[in-house]
Amino acid sequence: MNPYRHFIGVVVAALEAMQASGELPPSLDFSAITAEPPRDPAHGDIATNAAMVLAKPAGKKPRDLAEPLLARLKADPDVVDGAVAGPGFINLKIADGFWRARLGECLAAGIAYGDSQLGAGHKVNVEYVSANPTGPLHVAHARGAVVGDALANLLHKAGFAVTKEYYINDAGAQVDKLGQSTYLRYKEALGETIGAIPEGLYPGEYLKDVGAALAKRDGARWIDKPEVDWLPEVRSFAIAALMAEIRTDLETLGVNIDVFSSERALVDAGAVDRAFDDLLKQGLIYQGRLDQAKSEKAEEYEDREQTLFRATQFGDDVDRPLKKSDGGWTYFANDIAYHHDKYRRGFADMIDIWGADHGGYVKRMKAAVSAITDKKGRLDIKLCQLVRVMKNGEPVRMSKRAGTFVTLRDLLDEVGPDVVRFTMLTRKNDAAFDFDLVKATEQSRDNPVWYVQYANARTHSVVRQAAAAGIAAGAVSGAVLDRLSDDGELALIRLIAQWPRQVEAAAVSHEPHRIAFYLYDLAAAFHAHWTRGSKEPGLKFVIEGDAELTRARLALVQAVGFVIGSGLKVFGVTPVDEMR
Repeated sequence: MNPYRHFIGVVVAALEAMQASGELPPSLDFSAITAEPPRDPAHGDIATNAAMVLAKPAGKKPRDLAEPLLARLKADPDVVDGAVAGPGFINLKIADGFWRARLGECLAAGIAYGDSQLGAGHKVNVEYVSANPTGPLHVAHARGAVVGDALANLLHKAGFAVTKEYYINDAGAQVDKLGQSTYLRYKEALGETIGAIPEGLYPGEYLKDVGAALAKRDGARWIDKPEVDWLPEVRSFAIAALMAEIRTDLETLGVNIDVFSSERALVDAGAVDRAFDDLLKQGLIYQGRLDQAKSEKAEEYEDREQTLFRATQFGDDVDRPLKKSDGGWTYFANDIAYHHDKYRRGFADMIDIWGADHGGYVKRMKAAVSAITDKKGRLDIKLCQLVRVMKNGEPVRMSKRAGTFVTLRDLLDEVGPDVVRFTMLTRKNDAAFDFDLVKATEQSRDNPVWYVQYANARTHSVVRQAAAAGIAAGAVSGAVLDRLSDDGELALIRLIAQWPRQVEAAAVSHEPHRIAFYLYDLAAAFHAHWTRGSKEPGLKFVIEGDAELTRARLALVQAVGFVIGSGLKVFGVTPVDEMR
């Protein structure tokens, strides 16, 4: 149960009773009513804004509505007290037994605690990474991969039917340059001197292996052949080789993609033509001229008639070209077709995880999705800011193999996938992030990864202590939870009971970083209670001579472990049973 969603139902029931008695008008919209933990726990357990949001449509002052509503809420057996605060917020104190019952639910569910039917099986497509297959993944790709994967896991836990997708950008000028760069390394592998890599091509040493593999497969077959003959074959070979490396890196990171979609295959299948025809039928394509953009250099501006999409009708700043001067499709046209294809596959809800350098592309893509789906499709775009890899506050030197960046593989080899995944989620995706290799592995409260894992390890330590005292972990099924009456114990129980709400709220907002913050707070509360027990023997988890109390406290400890395990599963991180 999400206890806060439950109390929204309690509040609505009380309001409906007030309507039935004539205290409130019959037609009121209850959809904006919330029930959530107060910012200050001293104010109670649950705060609701019901009187604030309904006062105006009800023709009342907030406090005049709040007072009789509070009187009805106090009649609920789970509400032991309440007060109207400020201009009309209602704070409720909930019975300890209600919270203990939530602890029982957690124990029964294990790490499945917090699973929700909120999504009701609704289909969602989460597309992430989608790096051009022109080189190995770097740390910025890693951030997008982790954010996208954790978000997909979170949505799945909240009851959505999620498809994880990678869009392979294997069409256009960039992959042509990849083919040309690989051809140079191919000739080099066959003994030719190629000199410096021309500007605009890819200089990284990672292509030496690709060129050598091509030479081993084809020998001198492509030497002295015209580019029109060798480019398609060399390009395809390079894309396949680099995509194999990308898949391996993603799997090492713990990212398993459901669908890999090819841009080139989409174009070849006529998807761009279909999307264009659809927009044309809607009257959203026209021939016209665009004014020079303020950010556009004079030499880059083309004053010519173009094939334009009426993006401004859907919230964009200007209309957008769909064809280049040579008659070929623009990248934007291909992207429209790709999202149209996703919608045709049944995904009205789409989430794209992009790098920060694509910020200027957001409005036009949202406009396109609105147009191509007749406003039935919804696109949420999450931008991931850049990541700097640091060591003791100093930037890490570039990878020689990559030439210009630190690769994901470098990072994984240095700290491992679990540290990479959790650390990447300790900041909101649109905040700049310094990944310090030392801080990410240090054993201190300042390192959230270690701090949460340490809390999990401590839960297992308590289980081992209880077993040594003759109380097995399975004995908690009959634990008398009423024995948990200390303020610290009850605070932990209330925090555990917040987990279903955290799952749903983070899923709805598409913000997996919220889970990291919650897990840190839970770990901090558990560590603090552990410390109290070391100072006050009566608060220890294992009490010699009182098996009943020990079983109750063991139940609390196991519930903490279940919630941490549940959160780490969302993150794709393996919980540790013992710190080494």
